Amino acid sequence: MKAVLCERLGGPETLVIAEIARPEPGPGEVLVSVAAAALNFFDTLIIEGRYQFRPELPFSPGAEFAGTVIAVGEGVELFEPGDRVMGYVRWGAVREAVIASEDDLVPVPDAVPLEAAAGLSVTYGTTLHAYRDRAGLAEGETVAVLGASGGVGLAAVEVAKAMGARVIACASSAEKLALAREHGADELVNYDEEDLKLRLKELTHGAGVDVVYDPVGGRYTEQALRATGWRGRYLVVGFAAGDIPKLPLNLVMLKGCDVLGVFWGDAIVREPDEHRDSMAQLLDWVASGTIVPHVDGIYPLEETPLALRRLAERKARGKVIIRP
Repeated sequence: MKAVLCERLGGPETLVIAEIARPEPGPGEVLVSVAAAALNFFDTLIIEGRYQFRPELPFSPGAEFAGTVIAVGEGVELFEPGDRVMGYVRWGAVREAVIASEDDLVPVPDAVPLEAAAGLSVTYGTTLHAYRDRAGLAEGETVAVLGASGGVGLAAVEVAKAMGARVIACASSAEKLALAREHGADELVNYDEEDLKLRLKELTHGAGVDVVYDPVGGRYTEQALRATGWRGRYLVVGFAAGDIPKLPLNLVMLKGCDVLGVFWGDAIVREPDEHRDSMAQLLDWVASGTIVPHVDGIYPLEETPLALRRLAERKARGKVIIRP
């Protein structure tokens, strides 16, 4: 079978397409024919050795996928050949077939396209975990989403709307904000042209926002924290800007607000039942049309380096999908 391999650490152009033996599932394992694999920004880091996980060479990038079960190993009870599934494996999905443990897979209803399911685990899973499990987001509250046009940001807009929140999308251009509007944002803030803190205060009549969803970090973090209201919640999701900001803790004290870390990758291991509940909810929302994952582009296996370069240059708007 064909696989995209990282044989030496480097940029997307160093990846190779190789023929490798199709693996056989061991006890508790499932072999899945990959219909679609989704790439994320962290894939651009893991192939360079700059991510928190450093797999042994050679390996395939791609943490999330969807497809059809080919074979199951001894002891597998939840799945059988022919089942439609989605999964998260940290790395290794950009290939024609992938091995996953039974616990790493979730059944996909017939009403959900596999290309949509492939991109749900990381961005939408992170977002629902952040809002529900960390912030306790309630219907009618106001959420400010930073970086609202990327894959994570669009998921944050859509999930907040599905939960009944008012959403203020924040991004750096009119084009990006227009995309966030298409996905349900109620208000728009261009933080390259407007004072983020002042504008968020204006849009909440001085009260401040209830929840800030921040996958960006960098120079807008403190401004957004200053725009939270009493007992607001600040969700630390990631640092796409490359800069990890330092916060003045007196603001946290004076606002009685919470700064909450969102580490979905560890949460799904520590809290597997909550993870399965989240995936079931997300699939229900997709099936009903409540959320419509935005796909930036679909690439064949051979164009994986091009797709990763688009992510590395932060040009992607929504999910980037590889179709083996």
